[in-house]
This record gives sequence, structure tokens and C-alpha cells, in this order.
Amino acid sequence: MTTITTHVKVGADGNVIVPVGRDEAGREVTVTITPAPGPTSQEEYQRIIRETAGSVPDLRRPPQGEYEKREPLE
Repeated sequence: MTTITTHVKVGADGNVIVPVGRDEAGREVTVTITPAPGPTSQEEYQRIIRETAGSVPDLRRPPQGEYEKREPLE
């Protein structure tokens, strides 16, 4: 059997579906679950937001000026 690498999300019911194809039907397989990197908790996510917020202090929208005069739509 060949090694398959796939990226799936764990369902709300806690189950993972791994498609392997009909040729492998009825065969025993080994599945290794490795969590994807990223924020692992609400606290970690909030820490990242706090570190990022305000990190570009000169990011401001300049004055937009006046709108051009247009003829009214009929």
C-alpha cells in the first residue's frame, strides 16, 4: 500500500474521514493524526492579535478630496 498524505478537518462529531479509494476496501490501514500548526487555544489566538494590533502605526487613510460633479441619473 502507498502512503497517502491528506489534509482534512475534524468534524463537529469528532470524526475524521480519510478517502483511500476502492482498491483499498476491506484492508487494514494505519492512520496517524498530527494537528496542523496554528493557534491551539483561544488564549494563544488572543496573544497573536494583541501582538499584531497597532504594529503598523503610520497606516492612515489620507484625505479623499471632493467628489466629482456628475449629471443625475434618470
